[in-house]
Amino acid sequence: MSTPLGPYSPSRRAGDFVILSGQLGMLPGKATLTLAPGGAAEQLRQALDNARQLLAAEGVTFDQVVKGTLFLLDVNDFAACNEVWIENFNPPRPTRSTIGIAALPLAGATAEVELWAYAPKN
Repeated sequence: MSTPLGPYSPSRRAGDFVILSGQLGMLPGKATLTLAPGGAAEQLRQALDNARQLLAAEGVTFDQVVKGTLFLLDVNDFAACNEVWIENFNPPRPTRSTIGIAALPLAGATAEVELWAYAPKN
């Protein structure tokens, strides 16, 4: 899990939901901010790995994710990122919006993902 790029929380519980801020494909354990190599699909794969760790810290799994928002620098990466999504989420998969954007807050970043999980406390 990496340090946030700005003054925000990486995750927050709000009642029965755990909400993650946008996750970039940053490699953990690096002295400097380093993105996963290989483009949007690989960055999304790493971002989802980072998100999985944040959710696990709250006792939540990917099966509890109900909504995702995917931000892509190039919508031509849509199909490749769909494959990564399928690898990570079991049916019924979360609802998702995908938005083509002009830039992300870290130079070289091509994909970012935000997730909402429904996780009632027992």
